[in-house]
Amino acid sequence: MKVTREMGLKERIYIVEVVRGLYVTSKHFFSNLSIHIAHLLNLQKEKRGAETYQYPEEQRPYSHRLRMRHRLLKRQDGTPRCVACYMCETICPAECIHIVAGEKDDPLIEKYPVSFDIDLSRCIYCGYCVEACPCDAIRMDIPENKITAYDRNDLVLSINDLLI
Repeated sequence: MKVTREMGLKERIYIVEVVRGLYVTSKHFFSNLSIHIAHLLNLQKEKRGAETYQYPEEQRPYSHRLRMRHRLLKRQDGTPRCVACYMCETICPAECIHIVAGEKDDPLIEKYPVSFDIDLSRCIYCGYCVEACPCDAIRMDIPENKITAYDRNDLVLSINDLLI
């Protein structure tokens, strides 16, 4: 049973909450403005204000935990490490991974992916495929933020694109 509390008079008056929001916003604005003015005057260099990245010339630094474009890892002989177990395809909530398996003559490797396609236009970059892979064959660590195309078919990565 969910208990809801009554809003007080201060919360019911909309103007009071708007003034509180304006106070917080203006506090951040003027503190950052004063820090940037101090930087221009060569003062308070140890304090950091809000930063703006001039995008085409200056790239924003990425976190090491950020999930970006997919890649398949290779064995030492150059073949994909994937054993076509369909775990990543099964767990994918967007259903953007499609694998076709083939049999291999090597007794140590039962199956291998004949085709391994990822549709980036459907991918939600959740990282479940990386976590589900039992042989650590797929990763999302290529720091590429320019995933664009004029056609949706160009956003489908094949096994050759993923093995880079």
